[in-house]
This record gives sequence, structure tokens and C-alpha cells, in this order.
Amino acid sequence: MIDLLKQRFDKNMQRHQGLAWNAVLARLDANGGKAAVLEEMERTGGEPDVVGVDPTSGAIVFCDCSPESPAGRRSLCFDQAALEARKENKPAGSAVAMAAAMGVQLLTEEQYRHLQTLGEFDRKTSSWVQTPADIRRQGGALFCDRRYGHVFVYHNGAESYYAARGFRAIVSV
Repeated sequence: MIDLLKQRFDKNMQRHQGLAWNAVLARLDANGGKAAVLEEMERTGGEPDVVGVDPTSGAIVFCDCSPESPAGRRSLCFDQAALEARKENKPAGSAVAMAAAMGVQLLTEEQYRHLQTLGEFDRKTSSWVQTPADIRRQGGALFCDRRYGHVFVYHNGAESYYAARGFRAIVSV
């Protein structure tokens, strides 16, 4: 996994300008449990790569950088409450529950927009993002995609799910 991460890091320097691989490797070595998280991100199709450094903690931030929403994390409703609310044709699970099981977070709208400054993602798919509590209380959830050269934020019922909608993960190491 480390070799794969280094290859991706070297191939996509525009995502993490000014950051040396040795700094990333040192953080990975100091946080051994995060390697399993990154392996799960990779296994589910996320193609994790470094997208920044947390300015307050110095943590290295990894995010799914697959061109489309990770294939192994699609066809999910938003959260457990949405899953329980579906009476028929339930999906296999929810984005929030799967993220928690993986040890990652869904991206915020701000993080999603930052990712889109590093490349063009979700041109054919869409990704659930963290949703404000007031929207969720009313039954909605947010998702994002990139169309027509622009990043869009939309809403849908949290219980909805589509073959082309998944979620992107972010984790700090």
C-alpha cells in the first residue's frame, strides 16, 4: 500500500505542492492504524492521495481522488435513519454508516470544492457530502458533482440512492 501511495503521490504533485514524501511517510509510520483505513479507501475504489496538511495539527490529509465517486461505495442512502425509513427497495447500507465503519469522514461542501481545485472529479457520478443538521432534520441531504465545468451542490431526500451516487472519504494522518 505504501508503494502505491508513493507512486500516486509522485504522479500527482499538483495536489500537494511543497510537501515531501518523507513527511508523509513519517506521519504514516507514526500512525500505523491509518494504513488500514487507507487500504480500505483503496479497496473500495477511492484512490486516496494527499490533498493537504491541516494547518493546526500538521496532520497529512488524504482524500479519495478517483475520477468518479468510488465504485465500491455507491448505491447507498445518506444515513441510518434514511435507511430505516425506506420500506421497500432498501439499499445495502448508508454512506454515513459505511464511512464510520471505515474510520473516515464524508467530505464537507468546502472540502469537496477544494478537491475540485486539484482536478476534475465526479463528471459522471455524484457524491454525498456532510449535511447541516437543519436540512437533515427536514429529511434532506446534500450531494455534489461537477458538470459543465462547475461544481454543483444539490439536495435530495436522504433515503434516495442511485447507482451513480456514492461518497468520497477524507482522513487525517
